[in-house]
Amino acid sequence: MLVSDFHFHLPDDLIAQDPLAARDGSRLLHLQRASGHRSDRQFRDFPGLLRPGDLVVFNNTRVFPARLYGRREGVSAQSPSPHNRAARDFLQGRIEVLLTHQLSTDPNDWECLVRPSRKIGVGERLFFGEKDELQAQVLSRAGFGERRIRFEPRLQTRTDQSGDDQGDDNQSDDFFAALDRIGHIPLPPYIARPDSSSDRERYQTVYAQQRGSVAAPTAGLHFTQEILDRIRQRGIETAEITLHVGLGTFQPVRVDQVEDHKLHSEPYSISAAAASAINRALRNSSRIIAVGTTTVRALEHAVRVSAGTIVAGSAAADLFIYPHFEFKAVNAMLTNFHLPQSTLLMLVSAFGGRENVLAAYNHAVSQRYRFYSYGDCMFIE
Repeated sequence: MLVSDFHFHLPDDLIAQDPLAARDGSRLLHLQRASGHRSDRQFRDFPGLLRPGDLVVFNNTRVFPARLYGRREGVSAQSPSPHNRAARDFLQGRIEVLLTHQLSTDPNDWECLVRPSRKIGVGERLFFGEKDELQAQVLSRAGFGERRIRFEPRLQTRTDQSGDDQGDDNQSDDFFAALDRIGHIPLPPYIARPDSSSDRERYQTVYAQQRGSVAAPTAGLHFTQEILDRIRQRGIETAEITLHVGLGTFQPVRVDQVEDHKLHSEPYSISAAAASAINRALRNSSRIIAVGTTTVRALEHAVRVSAGTIVAGSAAADLFIYPHFEFKAVNAMLTNFHLPQSTLLMLVSAFGGRENVLAAYNHAVSQRYRFYSYGDCMFIE
C-alpha cells in the first residue's frame, strides 16, 4: 500500500492556530462506516450519539512543558530567546530541545529531538534558562535529530526526618519543577506561533492526570465537565487509561510503502478498575468507544497481548495500525482531523475505511472545518 494513497489537499487557512473560546464549541462530523453516510453536527451533540450500555474510554495522560530553548557551551546566556519561527535559525549557538521519552525512573535521562541537529554533537554540554537552571550533556546521537541527553542535577540529595534517602523522589520533583518554570508547551509544528500561557490550560484535557506526554491526545480537548456529566447521566459508563504520547507523533513517514514504516512504541498503563470495565464490555458485546487514536492504540495492543481480554498493568504499544487491520476491542472512535500521509490518518482509515475517511476529509475541507490539534473532530461508528 502506498503512502501517497493517504494524501488529501488542505488549504493552510483551515489549520487551526488557536483553540475556540469554548472547549465544546467545535464542530463534529459524524461518519457511519457501514454506509459511508455522514452528517454535520456540533460537538455538544456527542452525548446524544451514545447509547446506554456504551463504554467510553479516555486517555488521561498529561502534557508537560517538554520544549526547552537554550544555548551551547560558550554562548552567552543573555542571547535573545527564540520566541518566533524566524528567530529559530539558531544563530550564535541558540538551540531547541524537545524531550520525547524519559528513559528510566531517573528523571535526568532522556531521548529528545534537537535543532539544529547537525551542530549538536556527542559530548557537547547544553544550558537552559536565563540562570542555567538546567544543564545537560549529549550522550549519543541517532538519525533525524534524535539525541540521548543526561541532565546534571544541581541540588543535593536530601533525607527526610527518619534519615531515609529521599533523593530519587526529590530529584524528580526538582527536575520537573524546573521544567515547569522554563519549559514551553510543545505545540505541533503546524501551529505557526509561539506557545502562550493559555496553552498550558487549553493544550490539556480537563481530565488529564498522569504527566508524561509531549503532545495532547487532541480528541479529548473538546470535553468539558458538563459534557462528561451529560454522558454519565445517560447511563453510559466511562473508564480512563494512560498512554504517553511520544516521538512517533512528530516523525513523518519517510518511505513510499506503508508496510515499510517503523513506528515508535509508546508506554501505556491500564488500572484494575479500567481493565474490569473494558472486559465487562467485551463480555457483554457492549460498544467500546475510544476517545482518540492513542486510546485505540493502547486498547488494541492490550487485547492482543492478553489473548482477547485486558490485564491491568503497564506495557508499550508498538502497533502500527493501517487498512486491513482487524479491530478486536474498539467499536467506535472520536478523533480530530490528521495530517495527510500520517500514521494517524492511516489508523483512522483502517477503522472507517480509506475511501469513507478520505471522502469525509474532502467534505470537511469543502465545509471549512478546522483541522488538527485545535480543530474540529469526527465521530466514526
